[in-house]
Amino acid sequence: MFSFNFHTLLEKRKIQNRSATSLYDKEAFDPIDLKKIPMSLASPTICDFNTSATAFSLATPTGVTHTLASSMGEHGLLVMFICNHCPYVVAVVERLVEDAKAMQAAGIGVVAVMSNDVASYPADAPDKMVDFAQQYGFTFPYLYDETQKVARDYGAVCTPDFFGYNKDGKLQYRGRIDECRPGASAADIANRTPDMLDAMLQIAKTGEGPREQVPSAGCSIKWVRNDQHS
Repeated sequence: MFSFNFHTLLEKRKIQNRSATSLYDKEAFDPIDLKKIPMSLASPTICDFNTSATAFSLATPTGVTHTLASSMGEHGLLVMFICNHCPYVVAVVERLVEDAKAMQAAGIGVVAVMSNDVASYPADAPDKMVDFAQQYGFTFPYLYDETQKVARDYGAVCTPDFFGYNKDGKLQYRGRIDECRPGASAADIANRTPDMLDAMLQIAKTGEGPREQVPSAGCSIKWVRNDQHS
């Protein structure tokens, strides 16, 4: 029987330090040498509330197939587009795994999708996906979108890009994982505000996400050359 105490966890989150500067504040870029990150920065649009999740059927590199229906949790679903090589993903992956565990404990399904062109970016190849998932202890499926159709269907823009759905499959979150920027100190990370986790717990409880959301940001999806998305 589901007994997760949403109220207790949400109240605990409210008292955390919320003073860190947003990635999207002008001042936030000044202390960081973004030139050291050799990838172009991309960011998705604002959340298009109540858009229906698109059906998918994708397999892990080891051949286990997952669908939208099989991935949906009792209280919602998080679909995230990530990859192995993007420094923005690497910077958040440990926190992502931690937050995913909390979501799963709350009855929220979690899946990760890798849609990059592996011919041009072999570090994202399926065998490397297996290694990446094992290295960071993924407790959720890491699916290979070989045709890039799922990324297109969802309108994924960057890695990481997050899509949070309620139990009815309606989009309620399209924001960042938290406010910590690449290179954030251990103290800042320890006192972070987990925007995405808080939002997903709210969605699980009420069916609706927060109206104020800060978009994620990261490397652009690596579309196959000559594709209309190049």
